[in-house]
Order: sequence, then C-alpha cells, then structure tokens
Amino acid sequence: MREKIIELATKEIGYAEKSGNVTKFGEWFGFNGVPWCAIFCSWCYSMAGMTIKGGGFKNGFAGCQTAMVNFKSMITKTPKPGDLVIFDWQSDKRADHVGIFVAWIDNKAGTFFTIEGNTSIANQSNGGMVMKRQRNMAKVTAFINLIG
Repeated sequence: MREKIIELATKEIGYAEKSGNVTKFGEWFGFNGVPWCAIFCSWCYSMAGMTIKGGGFKNGFAGCQTAMVNFKSMITKTPKPGDLVIFDWQSDKRADHVGIFVAWIDNKAGTFFTIEGNTSIANQSNGGMVMKRQRNMAKVTAFINLIG
C-alpha cells in the first residue's frame, strides 16, 4: 500500500492545474476550484486502494485543519513512506498544507522528501503543481499514519 501511494504520487510530479485551482483531482473528488493539496493526497490513497475514512467527504478529506482534528489519534513521531505531513508555514498553530512523506534525507537534521499537490517554489501551499519537495521539521505540525 505505502509503495503504491508513493508510486502514484511520483507519476503525478509535474502536473499543473488549470487556472483557479481546477484539477483532475478536484474533478474526481467532486470539489473543484479550491485549494487541492488534501484532495491530491486523498486521490493518491484512493487510487492505491485505500479511501481515507473520516475526512468529511466520501473520497477523503479536503482540508488540513480537518485532518488535524479528525486524524489526531493517528499522529506519529516516526513517519513512514506514504504517511501524511501537515505543515504550518506561519507558525501560528494553524495547519496550512499537507503532503505525502516519501523518505528521510537526514533524520538527525530533520530533513526529508515529500510529494505535494498544489505547491511551487513561489507559493508553498497554493502553487498549482505537484512537486517533490525537500522539507525540514521546522514547519511540520504533524505526521499522520492512516495506513497502520
């Protein structure tokens, strides 16, 4: 399951939205034209054979704050490939963005790779592309293990 999630997400690297947050992921989800980082994660899980339950929608979840509330019991300090990563860019204790954890680069330094929807170099959480990103622990709110 974990490998399939990463494989599917990797195949989407380089995908760019049409203007206004319109994506094939939003079309699939039934909620298009909105920020889509969580919808992208939901799509990857579903295509891998696991619909995310408890996210507020039949196909998964569409908001980072929802994930923090609904998946609180699944927070982990030891993420594995395929887990969700929730970010707080402004350090205001409000979840701003979500991606899929891929692998540690340097666990001691707190650096790791993710694959994220709706990101870019210019806009971390509404950038319009699927990208592989290098991140660090400084802006992580939580890792969420939905797979078990």
